Amino acid sequence: MAHDYDVVVVGHGIAGLSTAISALEAGARVAVLERATEAEAGGNTRYTEAFLRMASLDDVAHDLEDRLLSDHLGYPDPGILQDAVNDRATWSTPMRTLDVVDGDVVLRLSEEAPATLRWLTDHGMQFDALPTPFLTQSTTRMSPVGGGWQLVETLSARAKGLGATFLYETTALSLVQDEAGAVVGVRTTPHGVIGGRVVLACGGFEGNTEMLARYMGPSALNTRPVARGGHYNKGEGIEMALALGAAGAGNFGLFHAEPIDPRSGVAEAAIFAFPYGILVNSDGERFVDEARGPVDAWYERVTRKIHDQTDGIAYMVLDQKGVGVPNLTAGIRTDQSAITAGTIEELADRLQVPSDALVATVAAYNTACVDGTFDHSAPDGLATAGVSPAKSNWAQRIDDGPYVAYPIIAANVFTFGGLRIDADAHVVNRSGSAIDGLYAAGEITGMYYSNYTGSTSVLRGAVFGRVAGANAAVGS
Repeated sequence: MAHDYDVVVVGHGIAGLSTAISALEAGARVAVLERATEAEAGGNTRYTEAFLRMASLDDVAHDLEDRLLSDHLGYPDPGILQDAVNDRATWSTPMRTLDVVDGDVVLRLSEEAPATLRWLTDHGMQFDALPTPFLTQSTTRMSPVGGGWQLVETLSARAKGLGATFLYETTALSLVQDEAGAVVGVRTTPHGVIGGRVVLACGGFEGNTEMLARYMGPSALNTRPVARGGHYNKGEGIEMALALGAAGAGNFGLFHAEPIDPRSGVAEAAIFAFPYGILVNSDGERFVDEARGPVDAWYERVTRKIHDQTDGIAYMVLDQKGVGVPNLTAGIRTDQSAITAGTIEELADRLQVPSDALVATVAAYNTACVDGTFDHSAPDGLATAGVSPAKSNWAQRIDDGPYVAYPIIAANVFTFGGLRIDADAHVVNRSGSAIDGLYAAGEITGMYYSNYTGSTSVLRGAVFGRVAGANAAVGS
């Protein structure tokens, strides 16, 4: 081995840094490998606000477990699935007969989350119930004060203070095994082989166009990473583990989709205000129920419908009633100005969509709106009648100009497909047995199948990073 450590951590985001600190606390010699420069290290974590599905520092949100367990791939028997959700004793048995998230992993996440946040507090972080961009919400959230940037800066300094070696501009290429098959190191460029038990915490493959096309098809061309950090996630960690016989988990054909303004270059230029207007595609037609429920619970599914449109683009259209919704700008995070027009015909010209089609679409929608009480703060049941697709809430006529519009595409926050781990963060093989010497945490692990359970990604990275570091330090 060119370099010899007890634990080699691949990745520098919340999962990798939590791993490093946890392993250092257990007395291990730790190296952290990072593809980016030191100034840009941190992957997606550096750019996220890092919302956490917590009710308080000591309690997870009421729906965390059920939401994760009810997210499944395909069409399993709904009775079996519901029994597994309702009865924790079945999580380790029936759940494993389905291609769903492992119940033991969900339980470990739920049990360890409060202690992990307290642990991060001990290492210099602060958490609070900070404002979110969601104008309506279905669950509770905490956030680190200073967001993901503060997580990266504070925990990097802490890991360095505890003695970690950081190797920047270093790419992991493949895993090294001994004669018994245990993972004993990782081949890198430019440092050669670095020895130690390996924790993969290097994200998904949203920065790898070949893997995106392989798993998602040509439509992958119509998306991009939501922030600069995602471009560093090339998928090697997943591929090197699969090459050793690791089991996959999560849906490799989907990604966490966030609606953003494609004109903007800022991180997470999100547009969450569409429930108060309509969405039209490049043909000038509506194609989705814009307001099934609270935006935090439904925006991803709506964004997937946007991604399915021609060229993967749609336009949010609001009139002055929509623009006047209190705090609307909190849900419009782009640095680009709205596209404005005095009439629908003029707006169509500026959007370069067929004018007659957009006029007809707005007219049909307006005819379908009914009188009722509008309440911007919660799903109000003010629905359309006699138009398809319907709009379930906040259905007000688009008739009070001037009109405004924003383009929207689906940004790739992170990919769903990854490695299967057990509750102790071991990477497992296709027979379900732990691969000796190999662990994983964070977005490289597969946990989501059909819909992202919001505000759980940073949380799982911290929890299983801490678990992985403690176990890798002693080889358990």
